Amino acid sequence: MRFAFSFSHLCAGFIAVLVSYTSSAAIIFQAAATVGATTVEMNSWMWALGLGMGATCIGFSLRYRQPILTAWSTPGAALLVTALAGVSLNEAIGAFLFSSSLILLCGITGWFSRIMRLVPASLAAAMLGGVLLSFGLDLFSSVQSQPWLVSAMLATYLVLRKRLPRYVIALSLVAGLVVAASLDLLHFDTLTWQLARPVWMSPSFDLASLIGVGLPLFVVTMASQNVPGVAVLRAHGYQVNASPLISWTGLTGMVLAPFGGFAFNLAAISAAVCMGEEVDTDPKQRYKAAVWAGVFYLLMGLLGATVVGLFAALPAELVMAIAGLALLGTIGHSLSVALAAEEEREAALLTFMITASGVALFDIGSAFWGLLIGGIIYALNMKNSRQ
Repeated sequence: MRFAFSFSHLCAGFIAVLVSYTSSAAIIFQAAATVGATTVEMNSWMWALGLGMGATCIGFSLRYRQPILTAWSTPGAALLVTALAGVSLNEAIGAFLFSSSLILLCGITGWFSRIMRLVPASLAAAMLGGVLLSFGLDLFSSVQSQPWLVSAMLATYLVLRKRLPRYVIALSLVAGLVVAASLDLLHFDTLTWQLARPVWMSPSFDLASLIGVGLPLFVVTMASQNVPGVAVLRAHGYQVNASPLISWTGLTGMVLAPFGGFAFNLAAISAAVCMGEEVDTDPKQRYKAAVWAGVFYLLMGLLGATVVGLFAALPAELVMAIAGLALLGTIGHSLSVALAAEEEREAALLTFMITASGVALFDIGSAFWGLLIGGIIYALNMKNSRQ
């Protein structure tokens, strides 16, 4: 198979992984610490997560020729920080296995695909726009703390976005690194590099842990992660049967749970980085960016906890700015699709606003509630229009 190299694909894959790790890697360490995991066991968690995400990203993208990214469950990790209190490490592993088995069951039975076919494109796009809005806002709010750094990146983007669209994000990142170095904001001197090793952690099945940890982890992962993950694909015109994807993420979780792979799901925010026109003007070629993301995930997994130190060496404003710039096009496209049809505009607007609000009820994120409320309004409006 011919796989032509393109720097824009590589850069998009790297930024997707950068966004993924910097947004929630620290939360995973908190969750692991809650159950008393040692440093070696924490490294194994990162090894399992990197390996699982890398293998599924590469496999899905090459199989379907679409930019399909997977990720760990960030809301799930946040849930675990509190839900795992008083739970042993072995009981936690048992809960991870239980949650992944439920995800696998959802994929095999086709329940998830049947539900997603009922979601209108306008609502899916509105939900995506709401999920990504905070990243666009962070781009400009970060100017307050690092005006020279962010302004240089923004200026590079605005000047080159028409002339060099495929390389503008990479060049903006380079500009940011140069300015950050000149301002002495990079701290690579504290890094220590070492490979992570997998550690087997035997599962223990306790009914209270399965219900109190495993079941909520399943619900959060499906509602807050997999639903937006499919939405971002369809909002960009990629049509794929979601059931096999869900099945494989569940199976991956079952295989890697004893090593710390607590949950795998379809990515939304990091996936959107690989779907803009800056990645490739040909949508059929953007899957290569997702393949590169998978390669970087594998590298991150091998390096384990060292990765957190690498991202800590970068100024937070640089990460926020490059993520915001990479997602500007996707946010604009999402809003365009969401508000295009006048008869669907009210439902789409509510979906967008509820999702963007970040409200979380019963440990389920705002993306689910935005889609639920928007769907109800959409159904009522369609019913009234037919009468």
